[in-house]
Amino acid sequence: MVLPPTTHNQPGALGPRSRAEFERAKRITPGGSMRLASYFAPHPPFAARGSGPWITDVDGRHIFDCANNFFSLIHGHAFAPVINALHGILDQGTAYGVPTAHEIELANEIRERSPQLEQVRFVNSGTEAVMFAIKAARGITGRHAIAKFEGAYHGAYDPVEISLDPAPDTWGDHVPASIAYARGSPPSLLHDTLVLPFDNPTSCRQLLQENGARLAAVVLDPLASRVGMVPVGRQLLEVVTDCCRKLGILLVLDEVISYRLGYRGAYEIFELEPDLVALAKIIGGGLPIGAVAGPGRHMAIFDHTNGKPAVAHGGTFSANPLSMVAGLMTLKAYDASAVARLNAMGQRLRATLNEQFLRRGLPAQVTGMGSLFRLHLTRRAIAGYRSCFPSPSQKRALGAIHFSLLERAFLLTPNCSGALSTPMSEQEVEAAGATIVEAVSDVNAKDGWSDQTS
Repeated sequence: MVLPPTTHNQPGALGPRSRAEFERAKRITPGGSMRLASYFAPHPPFAARGSGPWITDVDGRHIFDCANNFFSLIHGHAFAPVINALHGILDQGTAYGVPTAHEIELANEIRERSPQLEQVRFVNSGTEAVMFAIKAARGITGRHAIAKFEGAYHGAYDPVEISLDPAPDTWGDHVPASIAYARGSPPSLLHDTLVLPFDNPTSCRQLLQENGARLAAVVLDPLASRVGMVPVGRQLLEVVTDCCRKLGILLVLDEVISYRLGYRGAYEIFELEPDLVALAKIIGGGLPIGAVAGPGRHMAIFDHTNGKPAVAHGGTFSANPLSMVAGLMTLKAYDASAVARLNAMGQRLRATLNEQFLRRGLPAQVTGMGSLFRLHLTRRAIAGYRSCFPSPSQKRALGAIHFSLLERAFLLTPNCSGALSTPMSEQEVEAAGATIVEAVSDVNAKDGWSDQTS
């Protein structure tokens, strides 16, 4: 893998300064990390700075970053147009109790790219975006229950955490069970969140028809990472859109991650007409952001110009000028040619990895779409959450592979998912693919795992 010219990484994944910082962090925050997803045993490296596709940790090690702050940095670290724009407005202030023109400009950029998204309201995270989209759907329909797909992650809002990580002993036989994720979740959430199968259109239709009268929304991520990072099937899409239309259910599309798949986002690729869309990640250029967007007739639920709105929406830092400017510079640089180049590199990476796994006789595969990919330690077809659920030996091996990659100065998310960013070169992506194959091969030779999914 090509490193910056003056870089000489030392052997091993974790240096003494990162270890010391982790010990210091444990004394002041539970678990020693502010985010569950950024912790992995024995501890993560602590970042000092980033540039393009590289992170430099506090020990001076340079790490090739395919996690991109959980897929939010489409242009990598310290993207010059974003940094320059932030320097240009920082001295003017960071947040106000009145609007700025910057929020209009970013909203207009989203609308021009995605004509169906006529109006936009900004929030501060993907979790908030999904939450307000659901609140809007409830207000529009007058119903309170929602439907989501088994295993799908839509942020930390209680209703969409239901059945986030069910195990074989709890997930039910033919119909997915509603399983609480957090201890203390109100029992009412189990009744008000209908869980759907991602890979069974017939069962999905039956469940929607039986529950349609109480459902405000179906929440769908068309390329849900935790459901296997496989594109939603055409037959299931037809079932969902048909049931939503006939039963008066709103389709809420979660494009927090999948917006990067196309210049106009994911809805056009999947030929969908969503009622509301939740956005975040890349639209903030590396700063906190989220958005609810959709046709004006639905977004009017937030209109406060005639008094109390049907659904109130606020947020002290919503549409702060720093996030607005960073997002605008990011989207302007993520034009149609940049999308096409990144998606083509992603397609080649996935094809190369799967070819190498097959050639070496490794029980592994990668799924994904566009610039996104996820590693699975089985050759069986991945069609949804249950078919990608790792066996105990696979789970241990994934952890070992993740750490082995970190030892090789390569970062994926803890479940071995990754994303490409625009500053990556063809040579770097090819080297990344070779590094993944080496890590999988080494762990398989040392420990192995059973080629089963539960």
